[in-house]
Formats: sequence, structure tokens, C-alpha cells
Amino acid sequence: MRVLVIRSGALGDLVFGTSVIDALRFEYGNDIQIDFVCTPASAKLFEYDDRVKNIYLLKHKKIPILFSSQKKAIIKASKNEPYDLLINFEMGSQFKSLVDKIVAKKKAGWFCEDIKITKVHMVEICKEFYASVVSKENIDKAYPRLYGEDFSKIEDKFNLPKKYIIISPSNSHNKKKGLNYRAWPHSNWKELLALLPKDLTIVVIGAKGEEDFFEPLKPYGLNIIDLVGKITIPQMISVVENAKALIVTDTGTAHIASAVNTPVFCLVGPTPAEQTGPYKTSFNDVHIITAGLECSPCYKTKVMKHCKDNICMKKITPLMVKETLLSAKLL
Repeated sequence: MRVLVIRSGALGDLVFGTSVIDALRFEYGNDIQIDFVCTPASAKLFEYDDRVKNIYLLKHKKIPILFSSQKKAIIKASKNEPYDLLINFEMGSQFKSLVDKIVAKKKAGWFCEDIKITKVHMVEICKEFYASVVSKENIDKAYPRLYGEDFSKIEDKFNLPKKYIIISPSNSHNKKKGLNYRAWPHSNWKELLALLPKDLTIVVIGAKGEEDFFEPLKPYGLNIIDLVGKITIPQMISVVENAKALIVTDTGTAHIASAVNTPVFCLVGPTPAEQTGPYKTSFNDVHIITAGLECSPCYKTKVMKHCKDNICMKKITPLMVKETLLSAKLL
């Protein structure tokens, strides 16, 4: 059986959708061929994932099929060898023509069925998109899961100890103009680093090109290993998987941590943690740290639009984070 899955969003969006992989394997067997349509950046999540065979890159999602060589290639491949099943997670109108033209015996998901969204968290909503082609039993036992690069090579290359925690201060909005509503102030990150034990190794991670964002946190202490811009996404998956914990705001690395069952301490202000925060399962440990303001969450609302100061993040104190780590017996 051959299946094509369309999930062409940000890194976290793809992590949310990865539960479909195990769900399909539970339902149809491990010999099933699963292909994905996703963005070039998020596609790197699958570099070491043998469960996914082919990846079709889609960089410019809004370009019409007539002018998109990438969309044409996807359609052509489906005509040459029709899929048994297409599952579409994308709700944007720019995907409808692509979904319509892909050749598949059966199509599930948005634009293909009358989907009734009844769940809250994005992982559970994604499951509703393939509920017509996978039994409830197999849906219930499928969770987001990721595979990274061989950790032993990374461990040796960067001289990582057996015990370390990670901080991931940046997020996908740190280069956008205006207020970064999801960001925790640099001063708070710096204070947190000062509060943590000096004999505890702290690994700092961030994407290539984000180096300037981290400058206000320097100079680092002797217990800090700086991996900002030095590791690939598959390497980051393994570094996060082998950490004792990850401290992060609501961004892609938080979702990676929950998918590899690393305890995640997520600082949340404007975003609805119950919908887009790291996904809690019986196998992982998710701690949502919030100031609990009445105006939160406000993401993509008029309240957020008129907000001039993200006090919901500023009021999360470094001491609150340290106390949460202590209560979890990680310090």
C-alpha cells in the first residue's frame, strides 16, 4: 500500500502530524510505503526516519500549479504511480487544487471529507483528519515520534557529558519586526543561567543564522556548551532526546522534546498551551510554566494585536522556572 501525506507547515506543525505514521503502520502493516509533502526546512525531521520513503518538497505553497515545478512533480508522480491513499492535513485554500489533482484511489482529510473538528490539541485534531481510514484503536495508540542522527557521533564531536539540560531561548518569530509575543526576555534567560547549579552542564541550542539573538546572553559560564548554529535538525533531535530536560518557549524544539519523551519545561504566555503546546502522553513529561494572567491566551486575537508589552511572558520569573525544575527533581 502506498500513502501520500500532505503536511507543509512549520516544524512544530509537522511534528504534530507525525502520529499518522505509526497509525498507518498499525493499521496496514510495516510494509506500507509512506511519502510526505512538506517544506524544505521541516523535511529534515525525516532525514533518519526509515518509516518515510519519499519526501516531496514544497517551498512556495501559494504559487499556482501552472507556475510551480514542485507541485507539478508531485502530481506527475501520482499519475505515473497512483497512490492508494492521500491524507491532507492542510486547510489553506492554496492546497485545494493540489489535493484535487493528485491521483489516489482514496482521499482523506481536509477538502476530501466533511471534517468535524471536536478536539482541542493540534495532535488530536490531526488524528481527526485520518479517522476515516484508521481504526480508533490504532489512532489512540499512535503518538508523534521522531528519529535523529546517531548520538554517539554527536556526543564525541561536541564532548557532551552524560547529564545535561538544554535551554532553547529563540523561536521562529525572533527575526520578525515588532514585538515577539512568545519570547522570554534575554535578561530572564541570563538570570536563569545564573540561578542554575554551576556543576550542571547546560547546552544552548539555536538555529544557524540566529547567532546574533544569543549575544545578549554572553559571556557564558564554564558549565555552558554553545551549540547555536552548530548542529543540524537531525542532530538536534538526538541532542534533545538524550538531555535530562529542555527549557523552552512555545516553539518547534518544545514539540521535538515531547516527541522524543524528554521532560520539557515550556514557558507559555500568549499561546494556548492546551492547543499548541507540547503534547502530553503517558510516555513523556510536560510542564507548562505560565504567569496565569487573565488576558492569556490571546494569540491571533484583537487583544494580542493591541498588546504593546508581552507581560504574560515577562511575569514568568527565572525563580519560577528553577522551582519547577526542583519540584521535578531535576536539580
